[in-house]
Amino acid sequence: MVINMDFKQAEKEHAELSAEIEIHNRNYYVLDNPTIDDYEYDIKMRRLIELETLFPDLITPDSPSQRVGGEALSTFDKVSHTVQMGSLQDVSTSDELRSFDARVRKAVDTPLYVVEPKVDGLSVSLEYKNGILVLGATRGDGFIGENITRNIMEIKNVPHKLTEPINIVVRGEIFMPLESFERLIQRQKENGEQLAKNPRNAASGSARQKEPKITAERGLDIFIFNIQGETDMISHKKSLEYMKELGFNVITGYKTFDNIELAIDYIARIGELRNTMPFALDGAVIKVDNFEMREIIGYTAKFPKWAVAFKYPPEEKETIVREIEVNIGRTGALTPVAIFDPVVLAGTTVTRASLHNQDIINSLGINKGDTIIVRKAGDIIPEVVKVINPTSAPFQIPAACPEEMKNAQILRSIEHFVSRDAMNIDGLGEAIVELLTEHKLINNAADLYKLTKEDLLTLPGFKEKSAANLISSIERSKDNSLDRVIFALGIKGIGRQSATLLCEKFGNIDSVISSDIDELKTIDKFGDILSENVINFMGDEQMLKLIQSLRDGGVKMEYTRKIIADNLNGLTFVLTGTLPTMKREEAKALIESLGGKCAGSVSAKTDYVVAGDDAGSKLTKAEALGVKIINEDELLKMS
Repeated sequence: MVINMDFKQAEKEHAELSAEIEIHNRNYYVLDNPTIDDYEYDIKMRRLIELETLFPDLITPDSPSQRVGGEALSTFDKVSHTVQMGSLQDVSTSDELRSFDARVRKAVDTPLYVVEPKVDGLSVSLEYKNGILVLGATRGDGFIGENITRNIMEIKNVPHKLTEPINIVVRGEIFMPLESFERLIQRQKENGEQLAKNPRNAASGSARQKEPKITAERGLDIFIFNIQGETDMISHKKSLEYMKELGFNVITGYKTFDNIELAIDYIARIGELRNTMPFALDGAVIKVDNFEMREIIGYTAKFPKWAVAFKYPPEEKETIVREIEVNIGRTGALTPVAIFDPVVLAGTTVTRASLHNQDIINSLGINKGDTIIVRKAGDIIPEVVKVINPTSAPFQIPAACPEEMKNAQILRSIEHFVSRDAMNIDGLGEAIVELLTEHKLINNAADLYKLTKEDLLTLPGFKEKSAANLISSIERSKDNSLDRVIFALGIKGIGRQSATLLCEKFGNIDSVISSDIDELKTIDKFGDILSENVINFMGDEQMLKLIQSLRDGGVKMEYTRKIIADNLNGLTFVLTGTLPTMKREEAKALIESLGGKCAGSVSAKTDYVVAGDDAGSKLTKAEALGVKIINEDELLKMS
C-alpha cells in the first residue's frame, strides 16, 4: 500500500480513477463493449479501494467501490428487484483467500465452504408464481434491471414450469457455450459485422435483443446458483440440490470444504481445467455454506462478507513475430495479421492474431522479428498485448496493388455468395471457387449460372458425376427467396435477419432498388448508416449490372413467405402486453402466416393493436390515434 501522498494527491487520483471506472462499467455492463479486460479493470478497482482505505473521507455513496456497475437501459421495461442483486468482492491471490478465511473465523466457528466455478455471462433473476415463470430480469444496478422475460423464455434450460407449484425467485448466469460463440463469430465474419469480443458480451447482447427469435438462434444456456430471499433451506448446498429437483440447470462442479487450504487447492484445480470446459469461466466463488452463519458474518455496503470471487489472471505467452500478412476482404478492407511462433493459450495452439489496422500497429510499435506478448481476449480471441523492445519502426500496411485487390475482392465476394447462409450452393467451397476463378470460368457471382457440365469437366478433379452434381446444386439455388439473394449480394451491414426485414418491407428487388432512405428507415433496426448502405449499393452501376445478370441467369428476385391463407393480407398489427394463452412470437407467427404484418410501434398506419394484460404505452398511443384495439379471442376469430 502506497502511503507517501497527501490527501489532495489522493483526492485527484481517486477522482480520475472513479471517472475512468464509471466509463468501463458502462461499457461492460450496459453496452456489452468492454475496452479493457477484467484483469486491468480489477487493478484499477483495487487501487481505488487502496486509496479509500488510506483516506476514508474519499468514500461516498456514488463511489464505484460502493455500487454495482450496471444500469437498466431504456430498450426494455425497468424492473425493481425484490432482493438486491449484489456483486462479490474480488480477490486474486491465495493469501487473500486466507485473509478471507481469517475474517470469517473471527465471526463464526468451523465454517464449511462451498467452492463453485464462476461462469462468465449475464446475471439474471427468474421469478416463478405457482411454479410458472412470470418474470426474467437483468441485474442492472442491483436494484433495478431490465425485463427480458420473452427473451429468457427462448433460452435452453430455462424451465417455463417447475416440478412444484411454488413461488420462488432464483438467480442465474446466462452464458453462451463456446461452440455457439464460434458459430456466431463465423456468421459475423461472413456478414461483415462487428465481431463479439468474448462469450460474456455475446451472451449479454443476445439475451437483450429486441426480437426474441434472434435470442433463440444464438444457442444460449443458463446455470442457476442461488435462491433469492428467504428460504427454508439451511445451507447453500441444500438449496442447490433443491433447485435441481425443481427442474433448474444448477451450476456444476461445486464442492464443500472445511479447510481453506483444500478450498484453495480446488480453486487452483478449476483454474487448470477451465480451458477444457465448454463455456467461459472468469474465476471461482467461495461461499460460507450455512445460511445462519452468513447472517452472523454480515455485509458491507456493497459486498457480502461471507463470500469472495477469485479471479484468474489472463494467461500470457512470449513469442516472436515471423511475418505480418495483409488480407483483403470482400469489401476491399485490408486486415493485417501477425504470424508468430506457436504458443499454447487457453488449451489451444495459437500462431496468428489480427492487428486490425495501422493505428493498432503504430500503438504497439510492432514489426517482423519483434518479441511479443500474446494472450486470448476473454480466453477466446488471440491478441497481441505488447511488444518487448521493438527492433525497428512499426510495420506499414502497403498500398494494395489494384489488380491484386480486385482479384481478392472478387474471390471473397463469390465465396460469400455461395455460402450456406446465402445462396447455399452445395459443393462450391473456397477451393472450387478459387479453381473456377483461376481458370477464368467465372469473374462474378452471375457467371456461376452460365457454367455448363462441359466447363467443369475441363478442370482438374472433376468427373461426370461431380460436375453434374454441382450444376444441379447451382440450378436449385435459382429458386431461393429474395432474402437469401439480398444477403448473398454482400451489402455492408446486411445480415440474414436484416435482409429478411428488407424483403418483408419491399417484396421484390425492383422495389428495393427504387426505395428511398425515408422508407428504409421505417424498417426495424434500419438507422441512417444501414439505410445509406442499401441506397449506395443499389445506386452503384456495377451492382445493378450484377443484379440484372443474376436475373438473366434465372435467379428469382422475389421474396417468398409461406402463407397458408390471406385472411389478414395487407393488415398491420402491433402486439402489446401478455396474451392469455399465446406467446407473443406465436401470435406474430399466426398473423404473418395469414398475410398480415407485425410492427414494433403504433402509428397512424397501424390497423389493429392486439392487447393483453399489463399493456403499456403502445395501448395508450393506440387509443390516442383511434387505432382499433382487439384481444386474443378477437384475433383468433379473424383467422
